[in-house]
Amino acid sequence: MFGYRVPAPDEAMLISGGRFGISAPFRVVTGHGAFIMPVFRKVRFLTLAMCEAEVSEKCVTKQGITLNVRAVIAFKVGNDNESIVSAAQRFLSDQNQMSILTGRIFAGHLRSIIGSMTVEDIIRERQKLATEVLDGSKEEMAKIGLAVDALQIQSIDDGSLGYIQALSAPFNAAVQQQAQIAQAQANQAAAEAEQESQRKQAEFVRQTSIVQAQYKAEVDRAQAEAAQAGPLAQAQAQREVLQMKTELAQRAAELRQQELVAEVVKPAEAEAERIRILAEADAAKMKIQAEAAASHNRVALDKMLIDQLPEIVKQAAQGLKGANLTVLNGTDGLGQMATGLVGQGLAIFESLRSGLDGQRSSEPAAELDDPKALQAP
Repeated sequence: MFGYRVPAPDEAMLISGGRFGISAPFRVVTGHGAFIMPVFRKVRFLTLAMCEAEVSEKCVTKQGITLNVRAVIAFKVGNDNESIVSAAQRFLSDQNQMSILTGRIFAGHLRSIIGSMTVEDIIRERQKLATEVLDGSKEEMAKIGLAVDALQIQSIDDGSLGYIQALSAPFNAAVQQQAQIAQAQANQAAAEAEQESQRKQAEFVRQTSIVQAQYKAEVDRAQAEAAQAGPLAQAQAQREVLQMKTELAQRAAELRQQELVAEVVKPAEAEAERIRILAEADAAKMKIQAEAAASHNRVALDKMLIDQLPEIVKQAAQGLKGANLTVLNGTDGLGQMATGLVGQGLAIFESLRSGLDGQRSSEPAAELDDPKALQAP
């Protein structure tokens, strides 16, 4: 292969074939690429990813008791060039050997550390066991270029010996005793709660009975009062109905009175007023007519008297026709005589006029309208 090569983020690119110094037989490239000269250079890749190794080992404790221990180790190649070179020189051709070798290293340290501890210490202080195993294997793992991230002890048992079970027996007994006590207390509390519940139920039933009895008594009393109050209420209702009917009758009478006033009295008063006004108008009319008639009759009377005046003078002259009169002064004397006849006629005219005026004042105006009443006899 030749050309420009780039390693993956979890890989280290190892370039061999050149002189890179006494401590590094090959060039280590991480995080970036490099140009590879063909023929003269060779490239290999070492994983820097997390790896896992499982340990299942029989270990003998300080007390001579065999324990089966299972653990899991999480490890990887160190990030520095020295660790990468160390791991590459040991595992580049077969990188799966890293997990196998790591398991063996930890199995040895587990046996060593568990051999210095009792079962009680191992069970009670499991984290302490893991810490001591890590501390004991860290130096060896660094020599081969590996770094341990975590160690987890999954299980510890003694097979069929029953030692761990015997150790747990007192605790189990205590726990069972505590459980029984707790159960007894729970049962007692449950019984007390049941009794309290029953007591409350009985009290509730009693209170309910009392309430129901009181309610029934109230209902009976209310029914009795209702039965007694029924006639009174009916009488009161009837009285109120009669009162309302009376008020309605009074109201109807008032309305009828108002209707009569509007329909009869007011029209009658209006008619009377109309008649009175008409009567006054007729009286005024008659007065005016009377005055007009009087004025007309006077004019007519004067006219009639004037029309009769020649007749009156004629009758006066007729009276002188057979008289033996001597006229001394001739024509003048005849003139004087004629003048005297005329004056006599005028005197008769004034006398008749005065008499008729007096008669008109005492007689109805209708008689004055007759022209014959004014003629001389």
